[in-house]
Amino acid sequence: MPETRTTGPSLARIPEQTGTRIVTYQGSHYRLTPSGGKVICSASGLGLHHREDCTHLTPGDSRSVTHPDDDGLTWRRLADAGKDRSDPQRAAFAREAGLLNGEGHPVTFPCTECVLTPVRTSDPRVRRTLSLADALASVDRTAWADDLAAVTQQLEEIRGAFPEEAWTELPLELYALGQKNYRGTFCHLAEFRTPALGSISGGSAAKHMVYLRRDGRWHFDPRYADVSQAWEDVRAGFRRAFEAAEAGRLSDIDDIEALRSGPALVAKAVRIYHPERILPIYSRDYVRHFIALLSGEPAPRLEPFAAHARLKEIIDGEERFKGWHPCDIQRFLYWWADPRPTRSVVKIAPGENAGHWPDCLEGGYVCVGWDKLGDLGAYADEREFRSAFQEAYTEEYRGHQSTVSRKAGELWRITQLEPGDLVVANRGTREVLAVGTVTDTAYSWRPERASHQHTVAVDWDTSFAQTLPEPQKRWGVVTVADVSQSLWQTITKKTGEAAQVRAQAGTDTEPETPLAPAADPVLTALGAAVDRKGQAILFGPPGTGKTYTALRFAVWWLAGRLGDRAIDPLVEYGTTAFRAAVNALATPGDKAAAHLTQVTFHPSYGYEDFIEGFRPRPGASGLDLVMQPGVFKRVCKAAEEDPDHPYLLLVDEINRGDLPKILGELITLLERDKRGLTVLLPQSGEPFNVPPNVSVIGTMNTADRSIRLLDSALRRRFTFLELMPDPTVLEGHHVGELHLADLLNGLNERIRTHAGRDQQIGHAFFLDGGNPIVSETDLATVVRNDLMPLLQEFAYDDYGVLTAFLGTDIVDTERRTLHDLSDEDLIAALYAELQVGTGDPA
Repeated sequence: MPETRTTGPSLARIPEQTGTRIVTYQGSHYRLTPSGGKVICSASGLGLHHREDCTHLTPGDSRSVTHPDDDGLTWRRLADAGKDRSDPQRAAFAREAGLLNGEGHPVTFPCTECVLTPVRTSDPRVRRTLSLADALASVDRTAWADDLAAVTQQLEEIRGAFPEEAWTELPLELYALGQKNYRGTFCHLAEFRTPALGSISGGSAAKHMVYLRRDGRWHFDPRYADVSQAWEDVRAGFRRAFEAAEAGRLSDIDDIEALRSGPALVAKAVRIYHPERILPIYSRDYVRHFIALLSGEPAPRLEPFAAHARLKEIIDGEERFKGWHPCDIQRFLYWWADPRPTRSVVKIAPGENAGHWPDCLEGGYVCVGWDKLGDLGAYADEREFRSAFQEAYTEEYRGHQSTVSRKAGELWRITQLEPGDLVVANRGTREVLAVGTVTDTAYSWRPERASHQHTVAVDWDTSFAQTLPEPQKRWGVVTVADVSQSLWQTITKKTGEAAQVRAQAGTDTEPETPLAPAADPVLTALGAAVDRKGQAILFGPPGTGKTYTALRFAVWWLAGRLGDRAIDPLVEYGTTAFRAAVNALATPGDKAAAHLTQVTFHPSYGYEDFIEGFRPRPGASGLDLVMQPGVFKRVCKAAEEDPDHPYLLLVDEINRGDLPKILGELITLLERDKRGLTVLLPQSGEPFNVPPNVSVIGTMNTADRSIRLLDSALRRRFTFLELMPDPTVLEGHHVGELHLADLLNGLNERIRTHAGRDQQIGHAFFLDGGNPIVSETDLATVVRNDLMPLLQEFAYDDYGVLTAFLGTDIVDTERRTLHDLSDEDLIAALYAELQVGTGDPA
């Protein structure tokens, strides 16, 4: 039985987890729950247990027998004593060790619930918890054998076209993207033709440092007088980079000023000419992630090429990687602990009624239209792209700017897909044609196609083909759309004939593709903000999902960091499972506070509620004033006693309280570099600090108060993330003729004009139980009872402004009321005023 944590002589020892961890036993993987210093033999069963609350034990049964387990390895000694539970040697070992149940019989196996729980490493979340030794023992490198042939072929191709010595006089025309004949240039080969050497696809053309823009102007660093000077300096920078790499001074490349804006391209160029010096991992953040993973140290704050040098040093010092090809090492690291915790999953329609699907399936890609824009890789950034899209397609979308912006977002989305992301190809609103994994090539422009020339390279799996039980109405009006977790679970539960064959054969029915979509980008952004500052505030107009997002974040973020809790981090909001997850996280047990604590601020909320204060308690002489810890003090105490696990405080309506009064000295202690520093609390005189493992998320309604009015000291210490109305969740959904997404867009456009950006309404007003409203009666009720009071507040009861919001068919300005309309007439008036009236295409 291998050690659960082993490291080579050059690697720092990775600290043991205090919660569950993955171990490998007899070629299979299990989640091990530590014993806590004792093992339990049940009253009559033959299992060895680590937890008294295991469902395989009878609660309170006095016949259960407990034994000490000082080193936590009793389970392993029992398992190693025989090949399985029927092996007599296990029973003999148990008798000798005194591991007998209440009836005197020897135990023969570790419990599969509270000791060793089988898991599958096809789930990347499981693989990330494997030790390096277990991961190396589990990986099948033969699956990557074909990649090495591609590496050799692509190296020969690009070196043959661009030998290293050619860089001395390399003309710009052979380097840069954006030119009429850019295919075959160095930048084109590096980004689009050499995926086996590591991907730098996606994003904008800015990583190439010098390129020809769509408007015919050259892009280069503005410090240069002209493109000739810029190219001369960049070209010289490449030569210096190659010389530094050849001499083994990789970190010197960080000092080459001309190359600072293109570290990914430069790293790949170094990999092409000096592959022994650098691993084919080109994202600085990913390199730092692997350094931290392999060294057991915090992610270093190194410059890009200093980080590359450090990672290569660690790998070279690890004996278990001796003889490995660099591309095998890269594949292994991503297989073991992909820096992205989950994958993006998007649906893409390959043409109207999937007319281009045969080409896509045969060619290994998915394609979309909007060909007027040309190669999206030639745009400097999203802003330049959106400007071009607006110019090209405003007339086609009848001048409706929200539609133009939405469609631009769909097209730009495909450039952000990375290798390993998932694509669902659909026909109409119910048919799934296949699910594919984005390959290393990712986005590419295919001018040889007659139309639909924007493509993403995909490895298709048609075993997912199916007809969905319910139509996805949004699919009828969008080409590219993110796939929700609930929909993804539906798709992967019904996987067609190939999956049935696998199931009938008794083989693993799980596809090798990850089975969970990426977390909402808002959640990942919020997680990054919390990691950086320790606290963040979600702000925006009413109905934009601030509390909804905060709770989803709590489950996602905490579940991902609490290895001893069997909680799905992407469990669907509003379900019974979601409520159970929140309740589990909010249960303190024997601690001063739970991992998740929720409070709501209000005008009378004070320091004594949050930090500490005197509270009346029954005493010998009536009521005595007793010093009591507040909510946050209890959270900090629990976190201090449990430093290896996170504690999260959610503060709803944070701006409704008197924040300087409530927070007091906490304002200073919240800063990352002040965490752990102790102050004396003024009332109790007790020492107090905010541990590093405490995080705070607040929500704030900007219709009540602008962030500009918050205390400046608070603003400096929080990261602010804005949530705005999201019409995409309403796309494809109609009430009568009225398209809900257009209703939201049209109404908010008028509110922004007459009341300001903060005084908008959110998409949640038009949702019922998480789903868009479907009936005229329900929508009319929302308009009368929910929206009207809010719009009156926005208009300060000025019915002239209210009429500007809703129109004269709905608002009776003279009588200062709404016209007496039936539900159907009210919906028809909204349609005429806010959808037809805006010129938005139906």
